Amino acid sequence: MTIRLPDSTGALRTYEPRTEPLAVTTGAPFTSRTVFSAAHVVADPFADVSPDSPAAVDWDATLAFRRHLWSHGLGVAEAMDTAQRGMGLDWAGAAELIRRSAAEAKSVGGLVACGVGTDQLTAPASLAEVRTAYEEQLALVEESGAKAILMASRALAAAAAGPEDYLDVYGHLLRQSAEPVILHWLGPMFDPALEGYWGSPDLDAATEVFLEVIAAHPDKVEGIKVSLLDAGREIDIRRRLPQGVRCYTGDDFNYPELIAGDEKGFSHALLGIFDPLGPLAAEAVRVLDTGDNAGFRALLDPTVELSRHLFQTPTRFYKTGVVFLAWLAGHQSHFTMVGGLQSARSLPHFARAYELADGLGLFPDPKLAEERMKNLLSLYGVNQ
Repeated sequence: MTIRLPDSTGALRTYEPRTEPLAVTTGAPFTSRTVFSAAHVVADPFADVSPDSPAAVDWDATLAFRRHLWSHGLGVAEAMDTAQRGMGLDWAGAAELIRRSAAEAKSVGGLVACGVGTDQLTAPASLAEVRTAYEEQLALVEESGAKAILMASRALAAAAAGPEDYLDVYGHLLRQSAEPVILHWLGPMFDPALEGYWGSPDLDAATEVFLEVIAAHPDKVEGIKVSLLDAGREIDIRRRLPQGVRCYTGDDFNYPELIAGDEKGFSHALLGIFDPLGPLAAEAVRVLDTGDNAGFRALLDPTVELSRHLFQTPTRFYKTGVVFLAWLAGHQSHFTMVGGLQSARSLPHFARAYELADGLGLFPDPKLAEERMKNLLSLYGVNQ
């Protein structure tokens, strides 16, 4: 069987899908790396909502996907950018997601860490209001029993006059956190409102402030997540961390080499691309656990082309490709997103994502994926 796919020029070409998925197995917990998948949310396709309405979430399907990730040994990074935090999912929805996901993790013994931000602030805010908003969210995550991830804040980026304000706000939060947290530096390619985070648009200067926050409170920082799509900078930061503070790569362009590491260290992982790559990524990490770096790279390196495609500019719309692949893989019955974000990518983009994912064997049922892709194509007037 073949399928006709449009390319970037609009021309149709013939593609022959594979007939069998990649063979992956579940196994013992990882021993060499801690690995989180930042997970997407599944919209309720029957809710009568508009893009401006509060998110209507299909909770059963959303939690089922988390159980899928946990079954392969992956941790879940909850209520993060991949879950459309601030791009369709507001704080009320994120709070409910945190409560439900943390409870589900307890019931199945899954690892979960949850995002703490300030997105309940919908108007310009003072630094005091930013601190209060962070505190509210931190309290909820701690009460749920999940690990906290202190996310970058649009409100703080807007309110801060310079590096000293970041040092003050983060220092305050770290001093009062009950347990060590993960600090997340999300670059402006993921969220333009975060331009100049840590008090400077110059990344060298911003890096020094980021490291100063960590150095002042090493006992309260379990790890950092760096999402700058800059492998060299991540490696430099990683090598300058205090003893015991982990680096979780958030680099969806260079993750195989960063996780594999070098003679001076390696990164753990907290990645949005590990949502669609979950079983394959888990298989690769288990190979790495045996000390087989070459085998790990042989499995994971071929996935980078798909990741770079999904995360191409405008990078913030990568969530659309992630949910699209979840639909093709049979993890949800529809391709609808909160906030109507399914419209954020083009048909040629979807076609290439399908081809790359199919080539990797990511679809448990390749025939189902092919049928769903053909259904989508037919909506755009492409006859097979």
